[in-house]
Amino acid sequence: MSSTEKSPASEAVKPSNFLRQIIEHDLAAGTYASRRWAGSPGDAAHQAAGQPDPAKIRTRFPPEPNGYLHIGHAKSICLNFGLARDYGGVCHLRFDDTNPEKEEMEYVNTIIDSVKWLGYDWSQPGNDKPYQASDYFDFMYRAAEYLITSGNAYVDEQSADDMRANRGDFGKPGVDSPFRALSAEHHLKRFQEMAAGLHADGAMVLRAKIDMASPNINLRDPAIYRIRRAHHHNTGDKWCIYPMYTFAHPIEDALEQITHSICTLEFEDQRPFYDWLMEKLIAGGLLSSPPPHQYEFARLNLTYVVTSKRKLKQLVDDKVVTGWDDPRMPTIVGLRRRGYTPESLQLFAERIGVTKSDSWIDYSTLEGCLRESLDDSAKRAMAVLDPVKLVLTNWDELFPYGAGNQAATGNSMVNDGSVMDTCSAPIHPHHPELGNRSFKLGKEVWIERTDFEETPPKGFFRLFPPKTGADGAVVAGNKVRLKYGHVIECTGFVKDDSGNVTEVHATVIPDTKSGTPGSASVKVKGVITWVAVADSLTCEVRLYDRLFTDEHPDAGGKDFLASMNPNSLKIIQAIVEPSLITAKPDDKFQFERHGYFCADRVDSVVGKPVFNLAVGLKDSFGK
Repeated sequence: MSSTEKSPASEAVKPSNFLRQIIEHDLAAGTYASRRWAGSPGDAAHQAAGQPDPAKIRTRFPPEPNGYLHIGHAKSICLNFGLARDYGGVCHLRFDDTNPEKEEMEYVNTIIDSVKWLGYDWSQPGNDKPYQASDYFDFMYRAAEYLITSGNAYVDEQSADDMRANRGDFGKPGVDSPFRALSAEHHLKRFQEMAAGLHADGAMVLRAKIDMASPNINLRDPAIYRIRRAHHHNTGDKWCIYPMYTFAHPIEDALEQITHSICTLEFEDQRPFYDWLMEKLIAGGLLSSPPPHQYEFARLNLTYVVTSKRKLKQLVDDKVVTGWDDPRMPTIVGLRRRGYTPESLQLFAERIGVTKSDSWIDYSTLEGCLRESLDDSAKRAMAVLDPVKLVLTNWDELFPYGAGNQAATGNSMVNDGSVMDTCSAPIHPHHPELGNRSFKLGKEVWIERTDFEETPPKGFFRLFPPKTGADGAVVAGNKVRLKYGHVIECTGFVKDDSGNVTEVHATVIPDTKSGTPGSASVKVKGVITWVAVADSLTCEVRLYDRLFTDEHPDAGGKDFLASMNPNSLKIIQAIVEPSLITAKPDDKFQFERHGYFCADRVDSVVGKPVFNLAVGLKDSFGK
C-alpha cells in the first residue's frame, strides 16, 4: 500500500487523535499556506526560489540508525505517514545520524526495509532516497557560527564535572560559565579550532547562550556541538565535531519544510529550545518562515513487552533470543517473522489512538488486530500438533478395494491394502472463489491427544470409550464427526506399559460422509480435526508465546530478565495436510481449531516447511 492510499482502518470511525484537530485547524487557518518547496531540503534562499509547496502538510519519521525498529516505532510510522496520507501531505523518512559511534549501515538498511514492508513510501518527484541529518552538517556548522557571531552561542572549556555542577538543579539556578562572557571573536576562533581537530575529545563544547537561571533546565545553555573523533557511515572522517540531537533535529525539520514535527512526550521539555533556535535562525535569514512546530504524544506502552533498545540488544547479545528477528521480539522484523501483517500493525496503530497521557495497551489488543487481518486472508488447513493414532476398525469392510470402487469414487489404495477416501474442504470459507482443497481419509488417522479421554469430564463431547453404567448396562462410546469426513463411534483404546494411550479405536458410521445425502442423519455434538496417517506431512512447528510473564517487566527498575517466560518457545513435530508441502516462506494459514501459523521466512523452504505460531484463535495466555 502506498502512502497515498487509505487503509481499511482509516475508513472506520477514528479513535481519539488530537493531532487531527491541530492539523485541520492549521489547514483552515492557512498557517503554512505561504510555504515554498524547491524540490529538496534547503535554507531560506533555496526554498524561496521554489514553487508553492504542493504538499498541504509535511511530517517526518526520523529514526536514529542505532538499532532495529520495534512496535513503538511502528506506531510512529503509521501515525506520521497516515496523517500525511489523510491530509494531502508528504511524510519524509529521515535518518537522524548525528551519533556515529552507535550507528551502522545494517540499521539503516533494516529501517528502510521495515518502513517499506509496513506499506509506506517516502519518495517524491526527483528523489526516492531517504533524507539524512548528516547531509545537513555543513548547514548546521554554518548555523552554529551564526549563533556565535550573533552572541547566542559560546565555547565552554569547563570540565564535564564543572559544567554539571554549575548547571544547578530543579531547586537551584545554574551558574554562568567563566567562558560565557568572552568575545564572539574568541568563541568563533575556538569553534573553528574544534572543527579543525586542534583539541581533544571532550576538551570543550559549543553551548547555546540562553539563561542559566531558567526554570526549564533544558534552557540552561544546552550543549549543541561536541568534539568526537568517530568514523561516520555517511560522511566518513570529514568531521570531528558533531551536533547534538536537540540542535540538529529542529534544523532538519526546518530545512525539509516540515509543518508538524510529531514526537513522544519525553521531548516536551525540549520544545522551548526548539522554538528558540527556530526564532534565532529565521531572524538571521538562514531559515524560512513559518517554522515547523513540535507536538508531543504519549509513547506506546504495551504490556508484556520491553522496547528499550539497550535491553533488546542485551537479549540479542546474550543469546537469550536468536537475533533481532526472533519471533518473540517486539521488533518489526521479529513481528514480521512471527506472522504479523502490515495491515494488522496499521489497524493496531489506528485502534489505540493518539493521546497526551500515558497509558498501557494490553498485548491482547495487538493480537486481536492480527486475528482480524489473518481471518480474511489466511488459507485453511488441518494439522495435528499432539498426535495419537486413531484406528477405524471397520474401514476395510466399508471400503473394500476394487477397480469399481476406485473408478467410481476417485479413491486410492495404500500399501496395507486399504482404500483412501477422498475428502474436500474450502480453501477459505469466506472466499468460495478460491475453490476447494482435497485430502485423503484412511483406516489410520492422526488426531489430537486431547480429543480423547478415557474418563471424560462433564461437558466433554469428543471421543471417549464405552462404559458400564450404574445399572450394569454398557453405554456406547461417544460419536463425533471427523471434520469434512465421516461420523465415527469410539469403541476402545490401547495403552502402553507406562499407561499412555497409544491408539484410539472407533468405527465409521455408514452413509455419514460430509456433503453426501443423509450425512446429517446422525447428530453429534463434537467435531474434531485429523490428518490421515498415509496422507500426511510431518514438519517442525514452533509454538511461540509472550517473552515475559510480567505485565510490566521493566517498570520501576525491575530486572526484566527475572520475568522471562520459560514457555515462550516450544518446538514440536506436527502432522499437517500434505498440500502444505508447497508452502512458501511467509505464507500464512489457519490451522483449524489451533490458530494462525506462518511459514518461517528464514528457515522454511518449499518441500520442508517450518511453521511459526503467529497467534491463537483466542487469547489463552496464562490460562
